[in-house]
Amino acid sequence: MTPGAEKQISQFLAGKSEHTLSLYHHLLSRFEQIGDIMVEPTKTMIGISNNHKRIAWVTQLGRSFIHVVFPFKREYPDNLCFVKMGQVPGQNQFNHHFRMNLIDDLNDEVMGFMRLAYFEENV
Repeated sequence: MTPGAEKQISQFLAGKSEHTLSLYHHLLSRFEQIGDIMVEPTKTMIGISNNHKRIAWVTQLGRSFIHVVFPFKREYPDNLCFVKMGQVPGQNQFNHHFRMNLIDDLNDEVMGFMRLAYFEENV
């Protein structure tokens, strides 16, 4: 983590419910089961990276949910987990939006997409 990053992340997490914090930490622990990750803040979100690229962004930490965006090289329309998908204008990147309300929302299907995000070549 870059200097000051831990403090910035703690600012994102400040005042969040225990439920939301447990969802966030569960997401990170499941990514860590796949491989090494780095967690870094940006101005408006928390980025999750492997050694080569950003594999997900936590874009919202709500009262009872977290919202996660996965960037892929193509769209995966046949799924039950993404609430929205769309191509980034002018890029070969398709953002897939996942809303996690419960620990159990991070099921086998989502874990498959997390592995895909982790191991897919650079977007």
